[in-house]
Amino acid sequence: MAASHVGMIGLGIMGSAMAASLMRAGFEVDGYDVLPAAARRLERGGGAAHSSVVGVARAARCLITSLPSGRSLLLACSAIARAGRRNLVVVETSTLPLDVKERARRILARAGIALLDCPLSGTGAQAKTGDLAVYASGSAAAYRRILPVLEAFSRAQYYLGAFGNGSKMKFAANLLVAIHNASAAEAIVLARRAGLSARKAVAILGDGAGASRMLQVRGPMMARRRYTPATMKNEVWQKDMKIIAAFARALRSPTPLFDASKPVYREALRRGFAKADTAAVAAVLERRALRPPARR
Repeated sequence: MAASHVGMIGLGIMGSAMAASLMRAGFEVDGYDVLPAAARRLERGGGAAHSSVVGVARAARCLITSLPSGRSLLLACSAIARAGRRNLVVVETSTLPLDVKERARRILARAGIALLDCPLSGTGAQAKTGDLAVYASGSAAAYRRILPVLEAFSRAQYYLGAFGNGSKMKFAANLLVAIHNASAAEAIVLARRAGLSARKAVAILGDGAGASRMLQVRGPMMARRRYTPATMKNEVWQKDMKIIAAFARALRSPTPLFDASKPVYREALRRGFAKADTAAVAAVLERRALRPPARR
């Protein structure tokens, strides 16, 4: 598939970054997004923008979906099914509830189209450099067929077997992201309150036993107190956290640290950081640090 057309449905932070990586790797990219500005960005980068999902499905040999909600995925899959292209492979990269992805799989299966559940581990900033891991699940034959596409926009690809296993792994991964992002903010605010340089703290802590990828990726934003442009918007992250919480609750799996991180993310929304990066939890903690001590 080295010279194939790849379709991208959804050209937001992640979708646009994947499209750019694919084009750098020699793929021709056809794309669609409900926002005209996103489609124009794709064209400026060398891709071909379409006015509908059906148009992309008819042009491409493989489709990638990167969408913000279950409803948008189901609508997209219904449109792909109407395109009449049997034997397509659709790579679903969003973080969505498993039951929604299963409904999408059935819609496409009736049209002779394979859906792979392939959520991604990584931020928008990591996506721009191809620093993503793919958690793939579904048909092994379909996975082997589109592996060169995955390799073009990611550094690691893990095949996890039955459809849905990719999402299960992503829920575990994002649980860690929620905790590590909040803990990075705590450490940086503590260092700053102690009179240390926040920028030096990011570098030095990142070289120690407490290092994490979130400290590495989001620590610099926290040190600069600059939370835009977002690599993951707080308002979108709330969707992910709700999915993880429901998944863990259904399995009766305890998540005390994850649960403890929820209030700081919700406060970020209330403080006006809905469209800012989740690194803005540092701003929330700094504000808390300025509160007068409670009277006893």
